[in-house]
Parts: sequence; C-alpha cells; structure tokens
Amino acid sequence: MHLDHLRPAMAVSADATRPDGTKRALRVGLGGPVGSGKTATVAALCRSLRTELSIAVVTNDIYTREDAAFLLRNAVLPPERIRAVETGACPHTAIRDDISANLEAVEDLEDAVGPLDLILLESGGDNLTATFSRGLVDAQIFVIDVAGGDDIPRKGGPGITTADLLVINKTDLAPHVGSDLDRMARDAAAQRAERPFVLTSLKGEDGVRPVADWVRAQLAGWTA
Repeated sequence: MHLDHLRPAMAVSADATRPDGTKRALRVGLGGPVGSGKTATVAALCRSLRTELSIAVVTNDIYTREDAAFLLRNAVLPPERIRAVETGACPHTAIRDDISANLEAVEDLEDAVGPLDLILLESGGDNLTATFSRGLVDAQIFVIDVAGGDDIPRKGGPGITTADLLVINKTDLAPHVGSDLDRMARDAAAQRAERPFVLTSLKGEDGVRPVADWVRAQLAGWTA
C-alpha cells in the first residue's frame, strides 16, 4: 500500500483556532480529474469514519450541486453536514485562487453542526495541476484512476507530485483497460520521493481503508 510514511503531512496553520478560541476541524481537500472517483472516495470515507469522528463535507461544482446531491442520495451524512459551492469557473479558482466561498461554507458548517473533527473539501474535476490553497486545507489528497492511462503518474504535475497523499483508484479496471499497476506504482514512487501513495478499488471490501488510515494519522497529528 506504500503507506510507510503515515506521519502527519500538514504544517499547522496560523488560524488553527476558531474566533471563540476553540480548535477548528482538520480540513482535508480532495482533487483530481473528472471521473477519477473523488466523490465516491468522499462517500466511502464518510461511511468508514462517521461512527468515530464528527465529519462534514463541502463539494465544489462549476454550475451544479451534483456531487452534493450524490452524497445526499447515498445518505453518507445527515443533510445539514453537507454544503455545496458553485464555482462558476474552473474548479481550481475556488480551491486555490479565491477561496472565500469555500471558507464561508466551512465556517457555516462549524457554526451550524460543530464542534467538528474533520471537514472534507472536494474539488470539482480538474487537471493534473489542481492544488488547494494552504489557507483553505491542512492536507490534500489527489485522486487519479487507472482508466485514465497508466502513464498518468509518469506525467507528473503538481497534483501528482505535491499532494500529501496520491490515490491511484479503480485498480479493478486495470485488466479491462490494459493498465500496468506495477508500472504506475514505480512511476508514482519516482515522482513523489517519500510522499505516500496508495492503490485502491472502492469496489473491494473495505477498499477505502488505506485512505481512511491516512486520514486518521493526519487527525492524530492535528489533535496532538
């Protein structure tokens, strides 16, 4: 699973406390190309962690609230714990350039249903350059999938190389699309140095476990 480095990835932000002096929730961003499985990963994380943590989610779409609607239909969290942001432009603008709408959604959630342990912020589908502002999230996950081509890790880009965790998703599709998982793992290791990555299939039983374990490790560092 290549999770030898489960140590916390984030540097604690200057704004780690809320205006009332209490510690705010850990914020973890999830980015990646369209169709890579970001929303499915968010849903699986909610199901895996909701009995042990107080969680909320912020989704980003360009002109719709489709990702939030998917989470609501699948009842991964109570409706009041899910907020949708319509970016109106390329998704990276709302997670990296002008983060005000996302920050407002985060603060509204903490006011409405807090105290929270964890807030997951899902970007709309973007390209390999998508990264989150460190003013918005404390750690970030980048999700790609094997159907996008087994050369994706080798191509690099900020999402591949600098995310705190890289998730290579939909490994169950590899035999059907001709992707070489060993090659993807080697290329990811070469691109990411000591940063961790995992290969996952959410179709498998408890397939989200390595990602959930990583999130738990980040939270342990945050609360410490």
